[in-house]
Amino acid sequence: MLLVAALVAGTAWVGPGGPGMVGTMQTYRTTAADTLEDIAMRFDLGYVELVAANPGLDPMAPGIGVEVTLPTAHLPPDAPQEGIVINLSEMRLYYFGRDGEEVHSFPIGIGREGRHTPLGRTRVVDKKANPTWRPPASIRAEQPDLPPVVPPGPENPLGEYAFYLGWPAYLIHGTNKPAGVGRRVSAGCIRMYPQDVERLFSMVEVGTPVTVVDQPIKFGWHEGELYVEAHLPKEKANDLVFDGSFQREIPSGLIAELIPIAGEAFQRIDFDALHRAVLERRGYPVRITR
Repeated sequence: MLLVAALVAGTAWVGPGGPGMVGTMQTYRTTAADTLEDIAMRFDLGYVELVAANPGLDPMAPGIGVEVTLPTAHLPPDAPQEGIVINLSEMRLYYFGRDGEEVHSFPIGIGREGRHTPLGRTRVVDKKANPTWRPPASIRAEQPDLPPVVPPGPENPLGEYAFYLGWPAYLIHGTNKPAGVGRRVSAGCIRMYPQDVERLFSMVEVGTPVTVVDQPIKFGWHEGELYVEAHLPKEKANDLVFDGSFQREIPSGLIAELIPIAGEAFQRIDFDALHRAVLERRGYPVRITR
């Protein structure tokens, strides 16, 4: 079952009664051996989101004693706050616990160009530890040397845990290549760091709903103030990775969408802060009410 376009694409917002902000922002000061890829894996972040949060830093040699912004705070996507919610442009998975009080957030890798992860709603229909991988015909056509069956072990790209969805060709799983988390490199499946998928495996039951949306710009209330969190559209993620830059633009209709979200607080909106956050796309919450 597919959701309506307003839910799965465009701008998201979470009202004053929503879960607010998940996590808190942090910083890290680099050593000589650090790369942004190392820092991302150490702090449970995706590669693209860490690069986006720190424009101008050399990903391979950021320098010694440089303060790196860690985007460890997030606004939940605009989606049913139950089970698993995946936001593709954000490259992040949220899990809403059954008690409705705790929200868990994890970085993910998603489908590469031409191998898109689908939007809509489905469910976890099975989950397995030490899964066996049976490469689909489309992947074997691209890689004819692949065997028809890959048993559990270090060569298995599913890693040690896998969730099977109502969409037969798509899984949420671990990986034997953790550097791919936070990038568009998969054949459409959702990749997670090994330690994250292990945690999720212990929490998620068969039958859990899964919602996949694509919301590069999110609004949310936290402690009485309105925030915006702007990510690159997923189509531009590789521009940042390979070129170090991307085309900056403010979506048409942004203010029209903001008016009902802000309500009586619209007169307190700092439009300079809003436009700057949307142009920079640094991927962490920025307060936009004075």
